[in-house]
Amino acid sequence: MFVRVDTRRRSRLCWATMLVVVVCVVSFVGLALSSPDERYAIMRHWGTVPAHLFGTGLPLWEQVSDPALLRLFTAIFIHGGWLHLLSNLLFLVIFSLPAERSLGSPRFLLLFLLGGVVANLIGAISLTGARVAIIGCSGAVSAVVGAYVTLFPSARLGLVVPLGLYLEFVRVPAFVLIGIWALVQLLFSYAGASYGAVVWWTHIGGFLFGIAFALVSRGAIERRLRG
Repeated sequence: MFVRVDTRRRSRLCWATMLVVVVCVVSFVGLALSSPDERYAIMRHWGTVPAHLFGTGLPLWEQVSDPALLRLFTAIFIHGGWLHLLSNLLFLVIFSLPAERSLGSPRFLLLFLLGGVVANLIGAISLTGARVAIIGCSGAVSAVVGAYVTLFPSARLGLVVPLGLYLEFVRVPAFVLIGIWALVQLLFSYAGASYGAVVWWTHIGGFLFGIAFALVSRGAIERRLRG
């Protein structure tokens, strides 16, 4: 059963979204200022490298306790190019603001971080043995999109688009933007830069996690809206 939320509620400070954007931008600037060799080393060290997870031949309990799993988290904030960064942050801001207002900032931040970790884990499992780094917050953004679809199943989003010499405000169904988001992910999957592995399972895993998270949170959301 979908949770229906009124998207016209009054605005609240969405500090979690702003925090994520700032951390991603600062991380990218720091990476961009490093030398090519340092940049590659950072991606390899802090990105999610599937060959470093679940492919060592060790017992599962030893692998689960391996500090290398921390890379499932740190990889979220690493982007190898400005287009990679901007495309993720654009769709994050579009879908996260109404989701954060409904979930509350702490719960939204938990959605983003857990969604990113789960998405990277699924991506690593699907690429077991691969030695390229999975980086970027697209898995976490996928979780936000999944939660958005659940919270606002029939929502329309307002956009400012250039029409000739003028800027026009229009409202479009959310699923149109979600389709554009999916197309962007597809383009990155087949034509992305060589710095990382972009896999559909990362996006699918994050998307499904976001749906589940929103459904599990529906009681808390209803209490929040009543308050």
